[in-house]
Amino acid sequence: MPGGVSLNLDTEDLAQRYEQISADRQFRGGKELLRELALAPGETVLDIGCGTGMLAEYAAGLVGPTGSIVGIDPLPLRIEIAKKRSAPNLSFKVGSANDLGEFAAESFDVVYMNAVFHWLPEKSAPLRAILRALKPGGRFGLTAAPPEVRRWLNVIRDRVLAREPYNKYPEAQASHYRKSQEEIGKLLLENGFEVALLETRVSASMRGQWTAESALDFAEASSFGNFLGHLPKDLQVSAREEIKRDLESLIARRRADDAPRENPARGGRIIAVATKP
Repeated sequence: MPGGVSLNLDTEDLAQRYEQISADRQFRGGKELLRELALAPGETVLDIGCGTGMLAEYAAGLVGPTGSIVGIDPLPLRIEIAKKRSAPNLSFKVGSANDLGEFAAESFDVVYMNAVFHWLPEKSAPLRAILRALKPGGRFGLTAAPPEVRRWLNVIRDRVLAREPYNKYPEAQASHYRKSQEEIGKLLLENGFEVALLETRVSASMRGQWTAESALDFAEASSFGNFLGHLPKDLQVSAREEIKRDLESLIARRRADDAPRENPARGGRIIAVATKP
């Protein structure tokens, strides 16, 4: 049985790699979310799961010197990188969607989660906490990976981890935390929000050509070690090589067949914007 997502598998190397890789992946999707949220000068904003702070820094420019952005993330190594971003209206701290008690009720005009919602094992309590933290009329936005997106890399990873000796170690990753577009809409309504936007998109950040190596780099860094981190170090290396080899083989076969070259990790992204009545 999967053991659930771990917050203890991140490393300095993964955090640094995420800082580099997310510029062309999560950051683009996050900018799309911020466009839908229509941040305005002077607004107060909470970025939950801010990672290394790239999107929060961008948001700080949108709200201007009279606004403010607070970024929180449960991964200290990523907050260390985020704190190097300097702006008078921007701050970062270690924190979690599961505990927003340090923020007073009705503190924020906007709260958002970019590529974070699908990592939360329980979602109703964080949504209620976000509702409390929002001002009346405040907006909440999220992007999330839907459960039906299982492309080449996921399938190959599962196939490799089912082999000896990897199958002796319980997985840390838990894809069952993902919710469908319909389920996310229901959760928002049940927890007091009014839904303004809810759809699944394929964004520009998901349309480029991927190699096996770049797909693996993204999977490892964006999962903060949960992709293969449950394995002993030596088996992480061998499992990664097997996954890479199988993925390269699949890419080569598809090219030989002259099939359309999809991204190894391609799929839709759910985007939602909701308001507090």
